[in-house]
Amino acid sequence: MKHQHITTHKLRFLLICAFYALLSFPLAAQSTTSGRPMIAGTADGLFGTDLQGRAVSFRGAGAVRKIAYSRGIWAVLGSEGIFISRDLQRWESRSQGLPVKTLKLFRDGEKSFLPMVQEIKDLKIHPTDANIMVCATKDRVYLTRNQGESWTNLGAPPYRTNGIKAVAAVHLPAAGRADALTVFLSHSTYGLFYIQPDLGGAQWTEISDGLETLETTGNADEVSDIAAVSGASATDIYVSQTFRHRIYKLDWVQKKFSVIWSDNTPFGTVDSLSAGSGSLRFLIEGQTAEITLPVTGVAAQMRTRQDLVQSINSFAARRNFTPNCFALRDSRRQNEITVLNELWLLSHDRIERTSAAAGKEGIYLPVNHAMENSSLQRYLDLISSRKLNMIVIDMKDDYGRIRFTPNNTAISDKGRVFRPLDIDALLRNFKSRGVYTIARIVVFKDPVLAARDGNKYAVWDRRNNMPWAGYFDTRQQAGTGAPEDSAYETQILPSTEPGFEILRTYYDERWVDPYSEEVWEYTAALATELHERGFDEIQFDYIRFPTDGVNLGDASYRWQENNMDMESAILSFLRHIRYRVRAPISIDIYGANGWYRTGARTGQEVELMAPWVDVICPMYYPSHFEQDFLTHDPAELRPWRIYYQGTLRTARIGRGQIIVRPYVQAFYLNVSYDRRFYGPEYVLHQVQGTREAGRGGLTYWNNIGRYDEVPE
Repeated sequence: MKHQHITTHKLRFLLICAFYALLSFPLAAQSTTSGRPMIAGTADGLFGTDLQGRAVSFRGAGAVRKIAYSRGIWAVLGSEGIFISRDLQRWESRSQGLPVKTLKLFRDGEKSFLPMVQEIKDLKIHPTDANIMVCATKDRVYLTRNQGESWTNLGAPPYRTNGIKAVAAVHLPAAGRADALTVFLSHSTYGLFYIQPDLGGAQWTEISDGLETLETTGNADEVSDIAAVSGASATDIYVSQTFRHRIYKLDWVQKKFSVIWSDNTPFGTVDSLSAGSGSLRFLIEGQTAEITLPVTGVAAQMRTRQDLVQSINSFAARRNFTPNCFALRDSRRQNEITVLNELWLLSHDRIERTSAAAGKEGIYLPVNHAMENSSLQRYLDLISSRKLNMIVIDMKDDYGRIRFTPNNTAISDKGRVFRPLDIDALLRNFKSRGVYTIARIVVFKDPVLAARDGNKYAVWDRRNNMPWAGYFDTRQQAGTGAPEDSAYETQILPSTEPGFEILRTYYDERWVDPYSEEVWEYTAALATELHERGFDEIQFDYIRFPTDGVNLGDASYRWQENNMDMESAILSFLRHIRYRVRAPISIDIYGANGWYRTGARTGQEVELMAPWVDVICPMYYPSHFEQDFLTHDPAELRPWRIYYQGTLRTARIGRGQIIVRPYVQAFYLNVSYDRRFYGPEYVLHQVQGTREAGRGGLTYWNNIGRYDEVPE
């Protein structure tokens, strides 16, 4: 083949032309933006214009989620870590010393590992000393005094659950000192804390007095952002809340917050506080706003800043991308730099409005009820009479059994086909009625796969060198023995206490290793075939680690590699599924993991999972929360409160990237609240709360298929 010769000068010229064509920066436009930096963080990097009006294009940070600025120093937080710059042109990585998360990749039978900086929840620059920065992972705060050349681990308050949302670093007065470095953090569950690391005996101290609490809990509701405003004589601290339209100012002497702005709506998000000398800019749903500082005596008045929204929308439209964050010189505020992060708030319901998976309301259909036409007809009539449009049915059930006959023999080799449905006929029936079909796959709770190939995939019991199974022990009189009618495996053990014995009861669960790429591939093969056979959506349940058993500490994971943690395993699995499966993907999670910003115990952290799935289905069952949770008067409205707030909270934690389609409790559980209130109104309140919170849809759950309480 004949090659064309290109000179070095010609090549350079062509590259320059391609560069500007890619970014769509006309030369005529650049001269008009000189001195007006305007940069946007996107999924593909950082783009815009710098202080001299030159084009900015920085992809090295990966997906840029947050921009920070102070005294001539720019910092961006991306999927590849933290980077800083003085001119928006030259960037340096400043992630050395921050914790690393390792993802496992499995492509075409080949395994590899992707080290990446642990998810950074927030990044702030000190308002008067740009050498000082602070950032946080889900469970640790890190401080630098040299612009990220090195980081010091400040730890976190001594709580068992993760859930850090925001951080800040300032200098404030301390006992015996004019000022001391003071670092703040907010925790999703436990409120706001501070530490002064340069003082002797420094420890994290709660400072939540005055913040609005989550009803019946006594815990301050989540603080979304922390901003420091440095004036001529003092530095003021302002905070906002994630689930309430509230902005507070801190009285540092009294260690107490007071509300300076609220519109008293029952639910709302305030985030991305951008502090200046004369105002505080912020985001609420659909708009950018500001209040004038300082606030004296009376509550501040909010003014919308439509000009900022127009600048963002115009910039994004010209370059055809959706920005995650944005920074520009604010002409209304003495040419200060305004930084706006969390831009998903400007179109927080976009997914619900556009996705084909939204607005689906239906039932979970136990697979055995679909075996006979007479049984199935009852559910078809229910769908029609209640005007439902969706069905969820098990294709791999809680016992690892495959409930259809797969064409892919690799699926049959690992699983057990049990009483298979004719899914081709079943799907034709549903589709003729316009019913949206979802195949449910139970993933990591799987006794069939756990026993395959000499227990190769099982979670392992390190103490007894055998497959692990969770159990609980009950002390009873010697000679009582095991109950004859027990539904679970039991064992009688001697007690150290004379006259007594131990009844050991094993949970009806066996687990496979969530770190195993072979388990992922088996699951992906199932999902792929089910979508090819006609299911509209694939839903995964039990994407989590085991949580029950006094022997949970004995569980070990033989497929765990390269310092992977629970979140690494779940993320690696979801990335693999997203790569292999072309259908909409939904996942089931605990209600608490959708309510709070935490993946504690299970690894199900909504904030991390949201980019890889389409739908999240929290199980906000009122019976499963603490029985006094949100039971304030009128107590019968508790199911409405849980589903209304829960649906909105999960959507906010997921940054508007996902549809929230909760499971509705259509079953009775013998707990105190259900004994008082369960019935048709109980179920109806859940439905009303979900619908008032959004358009994501809902699924009624009753594991035996009794749906008498489904409202008309």
